[in-house]
Formats: sequence, structure tokens, C-alpha cells
Amino acid sequence: MSGGCSIVWFRRDLRVEDNPALAAGVRAGQVIAVFIWAPEEEGHYYPGRVSRWWLKQSLAVLDSSLKNLGTSLVTKRSTDSVSSLLQIIKSTGANQLFFNHLYDPISLVRDHRMKEVLMNNGIAVRSFNADLLYEPWEVLDDERRPFNTFTEFWDRCLSMPYDPEPPQLPPKKIISGDLSKCPSETIILEDESDKGSNALLARAWSPGWKNADKALAAFINGPLLEYSKNRRKADSATTSFLSPHLHFGEVSVRKVFHLLRIKQVLWANEGNTAGEESVNLFLKSIGLREYSRYMSFNHPYSHERPLLGHLKFFPWIIDEGYFKAWRQGRTGYPLVDAGMRELWATGWLHDRIRVVVSSFFVKVLQLPWRWGMKYFWDTLLDADLESDALGWQYISGTLPDGREFDRIDNPQFEGYKFDPNGEYVRRWLPELSRLPTEWIHHPWDAPEYVLQAAGVELGSNYPLPIVKIDAAESRLQEALTQMWQHEAASRAILENGIEEGLGDSSEAAAAAAPIAFPQDMEMEIDENTLRAAPTTTTIRHYEDQMVPSMTTSLLTRGDEVSSSSDVGNLAEDGRVEVPINQMVRTDNIQPQIDVSPTTGMRDGDHFQAESSNTSRTSSRERDGGVVPVWSPSTSSFSVSEDSSYLQRHPQSHQLVSWRRLSQTG
Repeated sequence: MSGGCSIVWFRRDLRVEDNPALAAGVRAGQVIAVFIWAPEEEGHYYPGRVSRWWLKQSLAVLDSSLKNLGTSLVTKRSTDSVSSLLQIIKSTGANQLFFNHLYDPISLVRDHRMKEVLMNNGIAVRSFNADLLYEPWEVLDDERRPFNTFTEFWDRCLSMPYDPEPPQLPPKKIISGDLSKCPSETIILEDESDKGSNALLARAWSPGWKNADKALAAFINGPLLEYSKNRRKADSATTSFLSPHLHFGEVSVRKVFHLLRIKQVLWANEGNTAGEESVNLFLKSIGLREYSRYMSFNHPYSHERPLLGHLKFFPWIIDEGYFKAWRQGRTGYPLVDAGMRELWATGWLHDRIRVVVSSFFVKVLQLPWRWGMKYFWDTLLDADLESDALGWQYISGTLPDGREFDRIDNPQFEGYKFDPNGEYVRRWLPELSRLPTEWIHHPWDAPEYVLQAAGVELGSNYPLPIVKIDAAESRLQEALTQMWQHEAASRAILENGIEEGLGDSSEAAAAAAPIAFPQDMEMEIDENTLRAAPTTTTIRHYEDQMVPSMTTSLLTRGDEVSSSSDVGNLAEDGRVEVPINQMVRTDNIQPQIDVSPTTGMRDGDHFQAESSNTSRTSSRERDGGVVPVWSPSTSSFSVSEDSSYLQRHPQSHQLVSWRRLSQTG
């Protein structure tokens, strides 16, 4: 359809270059470019302060670029994007809507509903791929099923029979629709109290698609050459720093991909093996970012549930004291504390440090991984639901090819690897700046005279370790033993039939009820230093901590639990959202969990999302998007044949599956 006026709906594609929805609108005729700010739709994933600051700057750059092309950006404040779009269309007389795909479960549901509503009102709706090299439904195994490991997925991407299309240039001109019929509304993305802190961000970052292009060029023509050599260093400047640009779609992943391939060919012709290795490693990072969207699309509850069913029985420790110490950077482990203080101060962390602090959170403190993921969401400039979910699931051992959950990475030895000279720790922990390098990553072992000379008083101006690694390892093994025992008990119940050994089903449901996030997720300013390793009262909870969000709307009321062989995935089906004032036990008694299935559960574990449009010509309209926001180490994204944690246990580890939901029209 051509002629008339069309709406181009901007979301996380804030660029005019290589934007297939904008290009389609320009070809169709008059264009009204719209951005709708409706954060309430995101449930608990309301964008954090630094993320909102970035969005504000990026929208300003986009608006300026659109004005240079002949139109401007219409901004709207709403609690319902679909209703706002319908209102804009009616007021402007537009007959078409163009937008680019998103793959998180909230967007999948919203976009599906939006297409139905608008098409029922006679509006033509077209959506495009601007976020990936290949759509999720294009990358399948020989039996047309999705892959469950990164290696298989990325190998298939690199061997696809057709290459990603090259990026397109921006349009030369845009014919604007009548903007007087839909005036912009002010959207408040920055509070007065935030401006002081945000001013510091402006010194380090330059948001916007034009600046993203500059950052990409600077990386490819500079640090990329030694990327493989230097990226392990916590204090290295060889990372791309592209992730916030890429999260907001300020540069297309296809552009990054093609520029990297060009560089790869040039270095191969020159015999530059170091450059080739760096390109291959960075391409794997692109693959991990692609994989995060792929997993989110095929497993839309991946930000709320473990993908390996047995991990729902892991007894997470519910301890807000530990959580607070971790957030404040007061755990007593210098590399962890330096990372958390950098995160709070800058909204940024090197990917290696992200792995260190998240691994400490999950395996040493054994706090629920969703708490950590949510805090990252609140504080990172490049907070990204799909990539963060993949990273935290990987660290928590809940992916088929994730890290072995029974292995703890000692922060002291991680410090030797990633910050051998202690420069990173000294930058973010000034109280340890005078400590000799020999002791910088384990000050508790330093002789008293060394501590005195460095001005370090453990338990006073720097805390003692809140948990000893040896104790954490023992506690982790005990927790894993309990997990397997409860998993086996649940299996036995299901295999012996629903009627046998149920016990009190209401009691079992209460024991398995998920616990809401702590109400205070901010970093508190505590003038009183920790003068000793804190002694805290902890409890364990045998259910992953749910993130209540609008994705619960994906569950259909009529679904029932079936007694199938996929017993590893059934116990979570009865989850419901938990009020924020949910009371938490404060005693030290280990809860006795009745793992009997509860009747009348809604079956969310068999839900899948997929595009109804499976043809190659329409599903591969245009690509764009993002390199990984944060992802685990690509070198360890594999399963060892002789020492796999999963292979040492005979229990099944089947992935969760869901029914399919149409995503494109």
C-alpha cells in the first residue's frame, strides 16, 4: 500500500540509518515519527535512572536528525501504547503503521495485541527485523526445531545459505505528515534530584546514533586489533563501549557485522593472525547477543524461570543483609567491591567484572539470581532484559551449556587474572590504595604492620569478608544435595501418580510460594562503617524468586498440568504474582518442602512465541540492532565432555517449552 500517511513507531531503534521501518514509511509517502513512553507496561522492569538519562539524550539526537530530513519526532506519555497508537492514527488519518521487532515477552504480547487491534480497525500494519542478523524462526536445526546451546546456534548462523543484508543509508528526505493533529507531549525522563549525578555521565558518554557511529569507527580502527589480548583485563580500554548505543538501537548490528567482516578479510590478506582472532572473538560476542534474543523468543520466561527444570528446587538464601553489602560494595572481597562501586558511580562494568560480581552473588552468597539481575537492570546504562537474563542464567547454571553450578570462582584468584597489578581495585577502593600489590586482593592475609602502613583497619575502614570461600563451598554442596533430593522426590511423586503421597496440597503451595524483591533496591548511604564481618539471620527458599511482571498475561486460564515425562518442568506452573509486602521467615529452621504437585495449576511451561510469518521474503525484510550488552565469557560457553556437571548426574535436564504465539503479521 502506498500513498496517504503512515506512522513510524520508534522504540529501541533510535536511528535514521539502516532503519527498515523508517525506510518503509518514507517509501509509502507522508511520515509521522512517534515515540511512546509507557514504562508501566514493563512491570518491575521500569528503566533505571542512568538508562532513562541515556534515552533522553538519544531521543534528542534522533529528533534533531529527523528535523534535518523534514519532520520531527512526536513524543507521547502513556500507560497503554496500543491505545495511544490508535488515537494517533485516528487523529491524523493515517492508514499504515510500520515498526521494528522486539523479542522480549512483554513486547511480544503487546505487539501481537496491537496488530490485532489496528488491523480490526482497517489499518495496515507491517513489522521488520532491525535488531538481529537473522530472525529467531530462521535459525533452526535439521528437524526445524530451535537450538538449545550457543555453539550449535552460532555455528548455524555462520553457515546460513544467505548472508545478512548490508546496512542501508539514511533517507535523503522525509515528507512529513500533519504534526499539528498530534502534538508532542512532554515526557519526564530525568528528575531534578538526578541532574547532578547525570551531569557526570555526560562527561563520559555521548548518546545518540551519530555518536554511536563514531564509537564504532573508533573501536574498529583502534582497540579491536588487540581485543583478544587485552579484553581480560578489568582496567583495559580495549572493550568497544558500544553496549548502551546498541541497546537503544543507535547502530545496527548488521553494520557492525559487515564492518567486522571487512576488517577480517583485510587482516587475513595481510597475514595478521592477532587481528583475525580479535574479529572472531568479537563476532562471538555478537553471536551471544543474538542468542539472548533467540532464547527470549523461544523461551519467553527466561528472565523469570531457570531453563533447567531441576534448578527450581535449589534452596536460595533469602538474606537482605548480604544483598545490601553486595550492592554497597562492602563484601570484604576487593575485586567484587570495586566492581559494585564502579557500577553505582558510572552505570558501567567491564564484562569480566560483571561475571565476577554475579558469580559471587549466586554461588558465594547464594542469593536468588533474579535479585541480582533486577539490580543490574536498575543501575546499568546498557540494561537489557534479554542479554541480562542470558548472563544471569549462564552464571546460575540454568542453561544447558552454562557454567557448572558446583564450581565457585574465588574472587581473590579472579583478581590475580583480571587485575594483576591492582590498578582497578585501587581506583574504586581508595581505602586500599596504599596496600602493596601482593595483598591487594586478599587484605585479610596481610601482616598487621603492612595494614598499619597502608592505613587499612579491617572491620573499620574496610570490611572483613562477609562469607569465607571455604564455608561457601561447603554450603553450596549441601544446597545442591538438597536440590537433588527434592528433585528426586518430586520425580517419584509424578511417576507414581498424582493421587499417591500428596499430603497437604495447600501447605505445599505455601512452601513453594515465590518471594518478592526486597523493597529497597537502591544503594544506601551508610555513614557507619562495617566494623566486623556481619552476622545475619538467613533462610533458604526452595523456589526461584519470581519477578512479577505483565508477562503473567502470557498464561492462559484454561491450561492444565499434564502428567508427562517432562517432570523436570512441572513444579513451577502454579506461580502467581506475590504482593510486595510478602512476609519472609526470619528463623533459622530449614523449611520442609512438600514437593507434591498442586491441582488446578496454570501451565505456563508449554508456551512458545513464534512469528506467524514464516516465509523468507517477508521475515527477512531488514535487519538492525545490537551487539551483546553483557554476556558470559565466550571461551567458556561450552560443555566439557569429561567433567560436565550435568553429565555427572543422571537426572533429566529438559528445557522448558511453551505454546506458540503469533508475533508478526
